[in-house]
Amino acid sequence: MNQDTDEQFMRRALELARRAPFTSPNPKVGCVMVRDGRVVGEGYHEGAGRPHAEIVALSAGDVSGATAYLTLEPCAHHGRTPPCAPALVAAGIRRVVVAMADPDERVNRRGLQHLSEGGLAVTTDVCASEARALNASYIHQRVTGRPYVSLKLALSLDGRLAAPDRSARWITGEASRTRVHRRRMEVDAVVVGSGTVEADDPALTVRAVQALRQPARILLDSTGRTPPTARLFDDGEVIVATTEHAPHDVQTRWKEAGAEVMTLPATADGVDLEALLDVLGRRGRLEILCEGGARLATSLLKADLVDRLEVHLGAVLLGRGGEEIGALGVTTMSDARRWKLLGSEAIGDDLVASYGRNH
Repeated sequence: MNQDTDEQFMRRALELARRAPFTSPNPKVGCVMVRDGRVVGEGYHEGAGRPHAEIVALSAGDVSGATAYLTLEPCAHHGRTPPCAPALVAAGIRRVVVAMADPDERVNRRGLQHLSEGGLAVTTDVCASEARALNASYIHQRVTGRPYVSLKLALSLDGRLAAPDRSARWITGEASRTRVHRRRMEVDAVVVGSGTVEADDPALTVRAVQALRQPARILLDSTGRTPPTARLFDDGEVIVATTEHAPHDVQTRWKEAGAEVMTLPATADGVDLEALLDVLGRRGRLEILCEGGARLATSLLKADLVDRLEVHLGAVLLGRGGEEIGALGVTTMSDARRWKLLGSEAIGDDLVASYGRNH
């Protein structure tokens, strides 16, 4: 098939892969089987422990002689499910078109090699940039060992995160807040600092949309100021990242409230954020969404730990005295870090823009 046809069917595979809102710690993968220009099977991976996209597509029936379009290299190792590359060979697939290789060290072109050795024609790097964007968090975690850090900032038109009295409800409108609930469902965990809990007492759950799952809640509290009666302790998985400066009796009450208490090194800004990311990465967490206030945002940006900025610009002015991002060590424009615009949309009277690292 020609390049245009390959891209057409690969975009269908990408469309399928996007249907799964959450697959962590696995990647999002779509697969389309095509024979004589007609789709004879397709599928996508729904999440850990569920059949891989290739297996779902193969279950459609006889696909011998078909071309398989895959958004990610098929695995060749045994995990929770059997490997997919051997299954493609056994099914009599003639050709495989892959958007990108899998950076996981257990795969990393071993699947492609298995296909070639099995006599299949292999084409790679079709719609590769779209595939990388789809699995940005997965790729990041597999390459760096840390979760992808998304920082959500709800800002007034004059750049304030809260009013002078620290109230932040509501800078943005209801439609924008619904989008945040969808994002929560897509990430492994939502992270806030103790100041945000003290000011707003958020539940941090998915509520405004159908909750297919709830993210873990991670509270950063280095000194033990958050009471165990805070709403985020109500149910579900809660992790409190703290330091030795938090009193033992407070840590005990957090545990009694059902939270895991993780004691990490302390820095001048509180909990050692790099140590936290290292632990979460080792646990296979792919993405965290940080929704804290000025202190958490400043700490993350100052340490250069943010991979994605999600800026929600609300149609409101707060003026002098409102809470804002603190000093980042920038004294001149040449010190400022530049970001790459990934996309933007108007939602009601608000503007939501996403930015990625500008490498």
